[in-house]
Amino acid sequence: MVAQPTSLLRQASGWSIVWGVLLIAFGIVAIGSPLLAAVAVNALIAWLISLAGVVHVVVAFHAHGAGSLIWKLLVGLAYIFIGGYLLWHPVLGVASLTLLLASLFFIEGVLDVVLYFNLRPGRGAGWVLFDGLVTLLLALFIGLHWPSSSAWAIGTLVGVSMIMSGVTRVMMSLAVRRLTETSTLPKAA
Repeated sequence: MVAQPTSLLRQASGWSIVWGVLLIAFGIVAIGSPLLAAVAVNALIAWLISLAGVVHVVVAFHAHGAGSLIWKLLVGLAYIFIGGYLLWHPVLGVASLTLLLASLFFIEGVLDVVLYFNLRPGRGAGWVLFDGLVTLLLALFIGLHWPSSSAWAIGTLVGVSMIMSGVTRVMMSLAVRRLTETSTLPKAA
């Protein structure tokens, strides 16, 4: 027996709703314990950096030429060292990531303001300026309060992002469910 497309969509949307609710719950936990969430984010990034280092080391031994081998090996070892350092010193890693986040927000804010001046005659350009100014203010707030902002910035922002992603996923899944319900109703004659 072959499953109907609408039943497959309903089942997929059900799992999507569960995932969305979990994202909302984890987001609330992250906002409630922002330093713990930031340390978890730091650990994930540290492991990814370390894994990239291992890949660089493995690729180094497939390189053609001694110079290429040495360079790729040094890069791989640097990645492994930095990843290990972030794992071994999670609070320093969180402080570093917070400063990097403030820098990223500052660059994004400046670029949004510049983009506004290019889009100014168009409709809705004011939203780009608003986004740029809010992003700049957030960057300045995090940067001026660094390193104490490390205790809340990453965890809070990750939590808010998770909640927004969860709400979006739940709402989209409910819309798919409503759509599948209306498509399975018998047509009125």
